Amino acid sequence: MLYPLQETPVLGEILSKKTLPKRDRPLFVLASASPRRIALLNQIGIKPDCVLPADIDETPQRRETPRLYARRMALTKAMTVAQTLSEPALILAADTVVSLGRRILPKAEEKETARTCLTQLSGRRHHVFTAITLMPSASWQQGRPAHRLVKSTVTFSRLTEQHISFLLDAGDWHGKAGGYAIQGHAASFIRFLSGSASCVIGLPLFETAQLLRGQIGQW
Repeated sequence: MLYPLQETPVLGEILSKKTLPKRDRPLFVLASASPRRIALLNQIGIKPDCVLPADIDETPQRRETPRLYARRMALTKAMTVAQTLSEPALILAADTVVSLGRRILPKAEEKETARTCLTQLSGRRHHVFTAITLMPSASWQQGRPAHRLVKSTVTFSRLTEQHISFLLDAGDWHGKAGGYAIQGHAASFIRFLSGSASCVIGLPLFETAQLLRGQIGQW
């Protein structure tokens, strides 16, 4: 399913015809329905032409490290979307992984999952990996694939049961890797952050902008 952006009125036709409009430059397609990633791109003046989430199996492989898992997910998302487009397009895909050592923490879709993640993260340092991939569609031969992996380190203060209940009641854990949103209520419990804050949110902006600047054209 294509998700239209408010700034792109032509996407109303996309939803019914399931085709992308032709234009002089390649379409810039975000392979994610994450409002956070859209907002981060807008923060640096970049607006995707459309949003086309990739429907893929996100199950980690046996003995797959968090770093390799994030890379594989971003690459698979980008390739999956690129293969569905016949028009010239540049696809941006990303995947964010919260890890404790070699353990990949799940994306919290239920409150108990978020509770378990927050309990494990309490008072501990963990790593957040966000992999980004740029993939041109087959009909945009001037484009070139590009990849980057960004690592940030985050430490929570020690969380009491009351703290965890507060974070769960706040609700911004839903759909977040590791069961928290650093841009949300959890920010008041983050004792240490090393690296890119936007990486933890879901899209490292400096690295994304650098990859886009390396493409043909004005991005």
